[in-house]
Amino acid sequence: MEKSAKIYIAGHRGMVGSAIYRKLQTEGYTNVITRTSAELDLRDQQKVAEFFATEKPEYVFLAAAKVGGIVANNTYRADFLYENLQIQNNIIHQSYLNGVTKLMFLGSSCIYPKLAPQPLKEDYLLTGLLEPTNEPYAIAKIAGIKMCDAYRAQYGCNYISVMPTNLYGYNDNYHPENSHVLPAMIRRFHEAKANGTPTVTIWGTGTPKREFLFADDLAEACYYLMQNYDQEGLVNIGTGEDISIKDLAFLVSKIVGYTGSIDFDTNRPDGTPRKLMDVSKLHSQGWKHKIELEEGIALAYQDFLSKQTA
Repeated sequence: MEKSAKIYIAGHRGMVGSAIYRKLQTEGYTNVITRTSAELDLRDQQKVAEFFATEKPEYVFLAAAKVGGIVANNTYRADFLYENLQIQNNIIHQSYLNGVTKLMFLGSSCIYPKLAPQPLKEDYLLTGLLEPTNEPYAIAKIAGIKMCDAYRAQYGCNYISVMPTNLYGYNDNYHPENSHVLPAMIRRFHEAKANGTPTVTIWGTGTPKREFLFADDLAEACYYLMQNYDQEGLVNIGTGEDISIKDLAFLVSKIVGYTGSIDFDTNRPDGTPRKLMDVSKLHSQGWKHKIELEEGIALAYQDFLSKQTA
């Protein structure tokens, strides 16, 4: 990508899109275009067509999506399927019609079957049933991958797909009910510390293991792959390392400075025992993460604190 190339980031205000935006700015790209959802409804076919016809971006990072936690995914099943299909259909098709040089589609690790072997290899896509609670979101993302491959096969479009693992970092969602496990822990331990709460209770046994990637590392990987990768299918983006929920809880409490006790409510469900990405394909492309978990959580906590005082 030339430094003067016109680059469109769809979803630039989210955790992923904003990280990609920062990366491009750091690298000296001066022609990055964005639109807020209020300025451009990506679900609206006509509006997206007008935007592409007017702006003619050369490169597209498709990081926009309707996202949410388990409850939202399970409650608004039609919305998650319809809106995500609309967003990606409109952007991918208009990219083709308007001669976009290269597009990157960002998915999610939930595309893999619920009972797929660990670690998750790219080849496991469509080899089994999905996790029922977020199936509509996963199906939309799978459709996006297949759409990129289909436009590559039929029209010769240079569209690539990447699947990030669990992400955290700047601009994360710390909502008490809707946030993911790591930002939820940061908030809970911070509030327990501030309120002098003697004990923090974590759901489950603490034995499930999860993988976490700092969002700015994801942006580095996306930038690298946009320059160096050109194949159908998909690429996992992660660290290839995981940590138990129990060890994560103790790590977060240490970084936050919480000195009370941590209990595990074994009457609560554990969820999937393990979700680890196989990142050998990514490593073979020449990229590896830089920010380790303890450093990343410390950076995320500082960002959380800055939002509290803002």
